[in-house]
Amino acid sequence: MEILGSTFDDSVFSEAKDRVCVSLSSYNAKLCEPEWFCESAALDTDDSLEKQKIYKFRGDLAVRRGKYQKALEAYSSCLQWIADNNLTIRRDVLEGMARCCTHLGQRERSLELADLLSKEASNTCHLTSLLLLKVNIFQHFGAAGSKMSSLQQLCNLLPFNPWHWFGLGQTCLQLLEDNRTTGPCSSEGEEQDDGETEAQQEEAAELSEDRVWLKACTCFIRTRLLLRILRQQQSSFVLRRSESALQTTEEALQRLHPQETTLQAVTGVMSEDLIPEKMREDYQDGESLASVCLQSFRERWWKKILLTGVLETDGWRNHTDTNS
Repeated sequence: MEILGSTFDDSVFSEAKDRVCVSLSSYNAKLCEPEWFCESAALDTDDSLEKQKIYKFRGDLAVRRGKYQKALEAYSSCLQWIADNNLTIRRDVLEGMARCCTHLGQRERSLELADLLSKEASNTCHLTSLLLLKVNIFQHFGAAGSKMSSLQQLCNLLPFNPWHWFGLGQTCLQLLEDNRTTGPCSSEGEEQDDGETEAQQEEAAELSEDRVWLKACTCFIRTRLLLRILRQQQSSFVLRRSESALQTTEEALQRLHPQETTLQAVTGVMSEDLIPEKMREDYQDGESLASVCLQSFRERWWKKILLTGVLETDGWRNHTDTNS
């Protein structure tokens, strides 16, 4: 009597078939001299992919050396040889061109290139890179209001990244410090129209001293909450960076000097979504933008904070002497 599973297939004991060994031709790796792509002879090829690589390498090297005009020309040439389906290299080159234009003082051109990238953004990685690029452009040209807007979008897209909140807080703090020497907060470097739209009026209101002060407090409180959570899982230089940022955050809050009631109210609002499960699952990098519901910064946090009434009881005017 056979026990279930105790028998073997005869094929297990059959001899293996003779295998044919195919000798492979030897492989000779291509040896390239340093900066071979800089030689004029390198372009003596009909291979479009090779030309794309050469111009891309030239542009990257020029950027590294700070020769932005030369890099822009190389990237522009590279763009002509990129295949239509090679979106990754195309986005990389367009971003490189935008950064070169920024360094060359070509604001409109850099924003046009950023607009091209925005039309092709299809996931959170694309949008994150685009917003970081815009932050760099607006910072270079002193467009404080637009820089704040881009940072707020970053905080909204990746709400559990402490560094975007930290950057937004520092931007607000810088606005307040500039106000002490140059006058009321404004979108410096940005043109103002005589007939302002409702959106422009709202933006102007967001740049008032009281609101910038409260937004700075909000961002540093959020930064502190996130860093305290994340540092439990960190070590080495990552932990040291977080500890340094925490110290800077505490110093900034001391300078802003909000009342204890304001700290408690804002902390309550900014900690509502800090749930471990949500922090792990929400807004994963690379997620399709179609599946990400982006609520505006104002709707998500700012309105709730304004409803606490802290501006009326603990506004910036009560702390104008703290930085003296």
